[in-house]
Amino acid sequence: MSDLFGCIRRDLFTAVIGDALDAMGYRQQFLPPGLLPLDPGTRIVGRAMPVLEAPYPEGSGPGPLADKPFGVMFQALDDLKPGEIYIASGAALNFALWDGLMSTRARHLDAAGAILDGYVRDTAEIRALGFPVFSRGAYAQDQGVRGKVLDFRTPITIGVVQINDGDMIVADDEGVLVVPRAAEHEAIAAAFERASTENKVAEAICGGMSSQKAFATFGVM
Repeated sequence: MSDLFGCIRRDLFTAVIGDALDAMGYRQQFLPPGLLPLDPGTRIVGRAMPVLEAPYPEGSGPGPLADKPFGVMFQALDDLKPGEIYIASGAALNFALWDGLMSTRARHLDAAGAILDGYVRDTAEIRALGFPVFSRGAYAQDQGVRGKVLDFRTPITIGVVQINDGDMIVADDEGVLVVPRAAEHEAIAAAFERASTENKVAEAICGGMSSQKAFATFGVM
């Protein structure tokens, strides 16, 4: 599987895989725009390890996480497997969900990256590590007294997309795409075929073929 992921990272991109999913009837698989790589040009391919965050002010309530800083964030982080992506949702946009030390631990565990529906901090440290991170931007305010991880390896929703443990995630400069397990083999095969066809279309157009004829001939544009 790692060889396949390497081929996807090298030869495919979110647009062509998204087009393949559209043709299969999976038409709501991109996460909302605005989730961008910390370093432009970054690509991530891996398996989702979903993490459920929530606003949770320090000292709130008598629940089991009330006196546990960060909730079960450290358990979630330590549970990352090689090739997995820490993907978190559910938090308010007033604190960072990821930082440099988390990147250090995730890199040691051979995780593929982190995708946060929120902010990150320690950006210089993360860049120096070379660990792939996508987020809504940088913001230094800490989550320790403001939010907690409630659970992990549980389904989460970002925008209109449900993300399940083990779903394939492909992310690049143009978006973050969730490929459901039930569709991944057909979608990736179709994406490779489509990418090959698009190369032929580009050659034909460079040779003088009109866009109308190219679409009629190849069925893609």
